[in-house]
Amino acid sequence: MLKGWQTVTHTKLSGMSKKIIVTGTSRGIGLQLAQQLVQEGHQVLALSRNEDSVKALNSDLISSFSFDITQSADLKKVEAFVEENWSEVDILIHNAGALVNKPFSDLSAADFQTVYDVNVFGVASLTQTVLPFMNAGAHVVTVSSMGGIQGSMKFPGLAAYSSSKGAVITLSELLAEEYKEQQIAFNVLALGAVQTEMLEEAFPGYKAPVSAKGMATYIADFALTGNKFYNGKVLQVSASTP
Repeated sequence: MLKGWQTVTHTKLSGMSKKIIVTGTSRGIGLQLAQQLVQEGHQVLALSRNEDSVKALNSDLISSFSFDITQSADLKKVEAFVEENWSEVDILIHNAGALVNKPFSDLSAADFQTVYDVNVFGVASLTQTVLPFMNAGAHVVTVSSMGGIQGSMKFPGLAAYSSSKGAVITLSELLAEEYKEQQIAFNVLALGAVQTEMLEEAFPGYKAPVSAKGMATYIADFALTGNKFYNGKVLQVSASTP
C-alpha cells in the first residue's frame, strides 16, 4: 500500500454507488463536489495539492493524497491507488484549473506554460492514466469555461486561461469519437461565472450569480447521468451571455 492517502474503511454501499475521481478539491466547486458525492454514497478519490480541506470532511468514502496534476510521479500514485483499492473508475471529473489574469502584451511564455500544464496537458495525462480502468458506461467530464467558447468577453486578461479552456473542449470532442466503440463518454461543461475563491482572486469584488455549492450540485448530477444523453458535447452552463 502506498503511503500518503487516508485509509478507507469501505461501508456497505448500494449497487448504485460509483467510483469517482475529482481534481481540484481543496476549495470551491471541487470541495463541494467531493462533499456532495460522498453524501450520496459514492466513493471519491479527491485530488489536490492541499488535502487538508478534504480530510476535514472526515468521511470514510473519501480517499485523498497530495496531488499535482503536472507531476508524473503523482499520476503514478493515482494508478497505484486504483489498482489496489478500486480496480475500476466510473467517473473522472476534471475540475482543477490554473488562471493567470494579465493583458496579453504582458503574458510570458512561462505564464502560458503554467496555465496549459494544468488545464490542458494535465487533463490529457490524467485521462490517459485513468482510461485503462474505465469500462463501458464510464464518463469523463471536463469543466471548461464560457471563455473557451466566446473568448473573454466579460473578463479581459484571460488569453492564456480561455484559450486553454478552448483546447480541452476540442480534446474532449476528439476523445468522444476515439472511444465511442468502448462506450466511454466525454463531455464538457462550459461554466459561466461562479462565486469561487479563484474568481475573487482574479477579479476582486466581482459577484457571480451562482454559488460554488449550487454549481457543484449541477456538475455532480451531470457526471452521474449526463452520459445517458450526451457524448462529445459541450454544454454552456451560464445564465447570461457572455
